[in-house]
Amino acid sequence: MNWLNQPTRFLFFTGKGGVGKTSLSTATAIALADSGRRVLLVSTDAASNLDEMLGMPLGNHPAPVPHVPGLDMLNIDPDAAANAYRQRVLAQMGPQAGEDERAEVLEQLSGACTTEIASFDEFSSLLASASPGTTAADPASATATATTTATGPGYDHVVFDTAPSGHTLRLLSLPKAWSGFLAGNDRGASCLGPHSGLKMQEVRFNQALAALSNPALTTVVLVTRPEVGALAEAARTAQELLALGLTHQRLIINGVFRRTVQADAMASAIEAQGQQALDGMPDALRTLPQDTVPLRPRDNMGVAALRALLNPGSTALPPLPSANPNDHGQPMPPLSELVAEFARSDHGLIMVMGKGGVGKTTIAAAIALGLAQRGKTVHLSTTDPAAHLQATLGSEVAGLEVSRIDPKAETARYIDKIMAARGPGLDAHERDLLLEDLQSPCTEEVAVFHAFSRTVAQARSAFVVLDTAPTGHSLLLMDAAGAYHRQMQREFEGSKGLNIVTPLMRLQDASYTRIVLVTLPEVTPVSQAAALQADLRRAHIEPCAWVLNRSVLAAGTQDPLLAARLEGERQQIARIRDGLASRLVVIPWMTEPPVGVTGLQALLA
Repeated sequence: MNWLNQPTRFLFFTGKGGVGKTSLSTATAIALADSGRRVLLVSTDAASNLDEMLGMPLGNHPAPVPHVPGLDMLNIDPDAAANAYRQRVLAQMGPQAGEDERAEVLEQLSGACTTEIASFDEFSSLLASASPGTTAADPASATATATTTATGPGYDHVVFDTAPSGHTLRLLSLPKAWSGFLAGNDRGASCLGPHSGLKMQEVRFNQALAALSNPALTTVVLVTRPEVGALAEAARTAQELLALGLTHQRLIINGVFRRTVQADAMASAIEAQGQQALDGMPDALRTLPQDTVPLRPRDNMGVAALRALLNPGSTALPPLPSANPNDHGQPMPPLSELVAEFARSDHGLIMVMGKGGVGKTTIAAAIALGLAQRGKTVHLSTTDPAAHLQATLGSEVAGLEVSRIDPKAETARYIDKIMAARGPGLDAHERDLLLEDLQSPCTEEVAVFHAFSRTVAQARSAFVVLDTAPTGHSLLLMDAAGAYHRQMQREFEGSKGLNIVTPLMRLQDASYTRIVLVTLPEVTPVSQAAALQADLRRAHIEPCAWVLNRSVLAAGTQDPLLAARLEGERQQIARIRDGLASRLVVIPWMTEPPVGVTGLQALLA
């Protein structure tokens, strides 16, 4: 990692979920601090596990990381950012505003788009602090919250641990989107309240855009694993970032495995799959500066393990477990048994959820295929901006429809619908103003929620299997469902004879919706699945089953490095069984990738 000797000020770590962004970004921040730099580590992931990894609570104010002098950490907490944003908007209204007006504005600010713009506001402040001419007297600085004001210019480097690719691309595109929207627009955005103050922040948004597109200030580190899907997503991300003007990129290939027991079939298959994926690396990645990080025998938890992650000499194996490495305890039902249980109904919604990179798309496709092969009518869809459903399924299947909730297409459809409904009653100037307002980046969030609601409703007459976006993005969608539900309750309170059924009510109905949580046999994915389950339960939504994917323990191996990881798998299986999941399915690591109908059928077996 010689490139760390002369890094840019801002380092963004992005990539497909589960590739190791958090581990590598944190290890980088520690290495920079150990070299005498002042470093701020920032999480933009709503489902961040930095607190567990570093053994300290996440907060929306910079806090020193124990045992790492010079390193501070903060989390851009969406809820805290949204609350602070609402208070700033209310403060701008002044004492003359009545309670009814304030209540109306608070309702306007209850949606997911407010959460997004508030988080983006925090993010922009961090970037704008490096732009020339930024002072405390700037209009942008005047509205900064305590989170960002504390960062100032005192850090040599700011390292961003971001959410998985699709959500990160959305975040990094916002400076350009909002700068374009605000250019020549004196009204702000109605979806953020009549006193949103966005125009005041236009300077900061432009500074953020300038910092992102300046290769002397910003480096994007694309993190991948030696897997076909992860490499393909990294290539797509690289090209989309280039289109946004983020030209300074490099690649880290994490978790590279080299076998030491030649006769071990599992070890040979894992190494061969990795090498085949690297041999077929997309051209968009081949020209980038590259680093490789070997697979480690244990999870990267704690400062000591993270310090060792970037040290090429730290590959010593712990003692092998004394127990039989092929023994994973009591038998567990196959995925096909879970599908057979679903198939006892003629319709319903099956939502596959979890951290990025755990195999949600593969599990969703396998469930949909199993239902279709049992004669059910199935609609397989995804809310993930980085969707791979068609590539996973590989070919058409009778009775199975495949679609995607495409944010751009849904936004265009939503704008056309609003203009058709409201435009005829407006004059030309009013239509222009309405169309201008609908060009706000917030419109995308509203449009995606409407598409999600339509998809959920289709499960009244058929099976809908929904491959969701990684945890943080899915939780924002759940927040939107909650906000819509509360709005409908207020609007129709006291009405008789009306049967209002909102998307949230369908999600809460266990006879209509079944939630399947997918995870990997590692500390971080299991912890995030547990946190997601807790969030769902607070919304009165109960998961019906957990799927533990890619278990080497269930597959069996004698390779020392892989065997050293088995004890960690045992601990996670015991943890899930001990009160986390009422039902657990364990899927072994497959020697052939479960892609296409044949591969998915093997997954069901």
